[in-house]
Amino acid sequence: MINSLSILGSTGSIGTQTLDVADKLNLKVSALTASTNIKLLEDQVRKYKPELAVVFDEEKAKELKDNIKDTSTRVLSGMNGLIEAATLENADLVVNSVVGMVGLKPTLAAANAKKDIAFANKETLVTGGKLVCDAVKKNGVKLLPVDSEHSAIFQCLQGMPEKKMLKKLILTASGGPFFGKTTEELKNVKVKEALNHPNWSMGAKITIDSATMMNKGLEIIEARWLFDVQPENIDVVVHRESIIHSLIEYVDNSVIAQLGLPDMRIPIQYAITYPERYESPVGELSLAQIGKMTFFEPDYETFKCLRACKKALSLGGVATAVANGANEEANRLFREGKITFLEIGDLVMGAIDNIDNFEPTCVDDVLKADKLAREYVLSML
Repeated sequence: MINSLSILGSTGSIGTQTLDVADKLNLKVSALTASTNIKLLEDQVRKYKPELAVVFDEEKAKELKDNIKDTSTRVLSGMNGLIEAATLENADLVVNSVVGMVGLKPTLAAANAKKDIAFANKETLVTGGKLVCDAVKKNGVKLLPVDSEHSAIFQCLQGMPEKKMLKKLILTASGGPFFGKTTEELKNVKVKEALNHPNWSMGAKITIDSATMMNKGLEIIEARWLFDVQPENIDVVVHRESIIHSLIEYVDNSVIAQLGLPDMRIPIQYAITYPERYESPVGELSLAQIGKMTFFEPDYETFKCLRACKKALSLGGVATAVANGANEEANRLFREGKITFLEIGDLVMGAIDNIDNFEPTCVDDVLKADKLAREYVLSML
């Protein structure tokens, strides 16, 4: 097992739970990073005594540096700081749990520095999947999924003798807070309602993505790259209880599923300890107490973001980066009260339909597509 972690996004939901796992496994933490939450980051620095702390916001980084000047922890800022945290010599494993495509450059840097990566930053694979997978393959490093759905598939695949025996991947979705709602019923929903997820505790951006089902669309794209599976071989089923985290189907139509309580510390720990398993802080699953599990087809008409992601994946090129960039901007605008809930899906689909697609060959191409998508969304206000 590894000895030291570098955690990108340590103050978020995945980051804080990763630190819980690190405590349980008695692992050293070499680097911690945050976007702006320096109060929590300072507490983490004082507890874990990392070599490096990074705050993406430059002014906040200066504030943190002054606050922890009595420690030996170095403080950096911006993308250069994230890249240094991702390539730190003393870290055996980089846990990428930042939100958004800001994680793309640090992921590539970590792979090129021959660091194994525990991966919870789906937007990076959505926008630059081929670039990341090429870097991972070239450097012979592991890309270990942390998202509960992709970890479930990864775990199920451990028993597969040959890839040709795989028929399809089946991602489960909770359906979010608006499961079963019609377009008419969703016209006037408020941010507070969209943030009321039935099963998981997540950050605001990801929780809104779950409400629009954009999160599941991003996971379809991510699964295509993580597991090298064609889009037509990836399905989604709505499973309200979030006990089955995902499934795989073999060519003989037998289906293997991974089950567990809805607690991210299981997939986080498996990514850190793979291929070994250890006791976890998560409770046992009692199917008798669960009682029943339900399954439904996704509503692709009402939840337009899910349909948009499938369309972007079928188009290839930078279409997935466009979908992600448009969503990040629209998601933010909704949280700020500047657009309605349903306009998020309209704007994502509109960006895909109206921005010229092309094949990316470098990070700059991905960033260009992202910029065009955000500009499109803002132009439609």
